[in-house]
Amino acid sequence: MSAFESTFNSLVSGNTGLIAESTIAPAPDLVNAESFSSEPDTSLLSSTVVLKLNGGLGTGMGLDKAKSLLKVKGDDTFLDLTAKQIIAMREEFKSNVKFMLMNSFSTSADTLSFLQKGYPALAGEEGLEMMQNKVPKLDANTLEPATCESDPSNEWCPPGHGDLYAALEGSGRLDSLLKDGYKYMFVSNSDNLGASLDLSILTYFAKSDTPFMMECCERTENDKKGGHLAVRNSDGQLILRESAMCADEDEAAFQDIGKHRFFNTNNLWIRLDKLKEIINANGGFIPLPMIKNNKTVDPKDGSSQKVLQLETAMGAAIECFKGATAIIVPRTRFAPVKKCNDLLLLRSDAYLLENNKPVLNPECGGKAPTMALDSKKYKLVGALEEATTGGIPSLVKCTKLRFLDWFA
Repeated sequence: MSAFESTFNSLVSGNTGLIAESTIAPAPDLVNAESFSSEPDTSLLSSTVVLKLNGGLGTGMGLDKAKSLLKVKGDDTFLDLTAKQIIAMREEFKSNVKFMLMNSFSTSADTLSFLQKGYPALAGEEGLEMMQNKVPKLDANTLEPATCESDPSNEWCPPGHGDLYAALEGSGRLDSLLKDGYKYMFVSNSDNLGASLDLSILTYFAKSDTPFMMECCERTENDKKGGHLAVRNSDGQLILRESAMCADEDEAAFQDIGKHRFFNTNNLWIRLDKLKEIINANGGFIPLPMIKNNKTVDPKDGSSQKVLQLETAMGAAIECFKGATAIIVPRTRFAPVKKCNDLLLLRSDAYLLENNKPVLNPECGGKAPTMALDSKKYKLVGALEEATTGGIPSLVKCTKLRFLDWFA
């Protein structure tokens, strides 16, 4: 409630949530994770938590259940492969690495049921689930809570993945983890199978003694619309600027990948004790920048009441931690599935599974095929699956796929 009050007060005070190009500078060169030379320290695993954000339904792809339950490679779902990664790491290092999920009210039941059937030992672990909060949508004109008589559940929305910090504090889970001796947390999205716990990165994070570290990749033309790292001119602090924080007149600069070179993968490393200090210093929450999204109260009815959804991004917390830093990681640590383009590519022979992680097939020559499916015809998973009932086409020798013409 305190976190929502903070973003609401920011809104009514006249804050637009925009970060002007004139107030920031490009991020400096970052250390590359592939250059780490320190011997990985396995002792750190006993004080480390792996948390996956698992609150999304994947409605943009036509799903009505937890996106992590979508099959992505053979019969394996995102959640299958994540569970197998955790189990394999525990066996390899003889360390019971703690695993957590941040579910939403929409994904909790399906997720826990799936784990109980396939991974009962994991499902039975204490503190596996933490619940994401929900906040009221606001009438775009009055800023009062929006109403939807046809479906009152539409009156609420998730507050973005920045809710991670409020959920940790409000649930008491942060205090519990600290009491049990946990110091480091690695957070990533459930649809990013490349983001497994990397012991070399954990060791670097621990030795650097930084309170917060963001994994970044170098931007390409395909990434120019995603949030980028920058430096705030007023105090030299690293910050994250999302597309919703960019004014129209700054759009060209925002998309200039030669100027703003690094994007946030949403793979984050957090010192839990330092997080607690910031929360205490701010009266029980972490003051994240507001993101204002214009929507309709019924997402399926464009003519319904216009509303504002106030959100925050968990990566934006980089500006709240003095001494926070960022590193460059290889693209293998960033393989999310946001569209059917990504799903078809991952399901194809262009990607193989190694240690329950998708890796590019060597026969692709080091570069994945460029996917450009018809965004209207193949926006939903159902349409893609209907088109591939005869099997997934081989893409290992493909450089660019524009349409699914060969199914006609």
